[in-house]
Amino acid sequence: MPSDDDSSSNSLPSSSNPLARQRKLYFLNQELQIMARELPLKYQQRIPNELLCALAESLLDNTVFSIVNTLMDIQHVTEKHLFHERLQLIYNQSLEIQEMMITHHDEAVRFANTNTLQLKHKRALKEFDKNIIKQLDEKVHDQQKFLEKAGVPGFEITDNPTKIQVQIRLLDFILRLSRMKMPE
Repeated sequence: MPSDDDSSSNSLPSSSNPLARQRKLYFLNQELQIMARELPLKYQQRIPNELLCALAESLLDNTVFSIVNTLMDIQHVTEKHLFHERLQLIYNQSLEIQEMMITHHDEAVRFANTNTLQLKHKRALKEFDKNIIKQLDEKVHDQQKFLEKAGVPGFEITDNPTKIQVQIRLLDFILRLSRMKMPE
């Protein structure tokens, strides 16, 4: 039975109540097993039962849930900021074309300048997008490093696309579990 000061449904069962801790661990293990079985076979093979058990153990208190939610919030802010920067670049590029159209009245000059500017803008946008991808890759490494240092099983710094996909699945498991009511 939870104490009156137990305000979170995901809180760690009291260490004086090993039965409550065991119930929560069993629940986490069971849910992780169910989630893992729903994955495509190529990912199931990369998530052994030992990893799921270690992950369940790491989720007994709210620390990992809090870390993942915080990292997700930071990522959303970063993505929103980068999206707005991209929109601003596109807007500035359209202004540049409009200003050129106002400045030049000769149709041939307008046509040539428009084509030149569009090519320049396309290259600038491509470079900007490459920079965004680089920044997002750095953010992934930061998240991997943070989760690895926090001792979350299954996380390490990697550029391997398959390992990153497995980590994404593990993060999805954690987020889904964070929204579930835990046994008391």
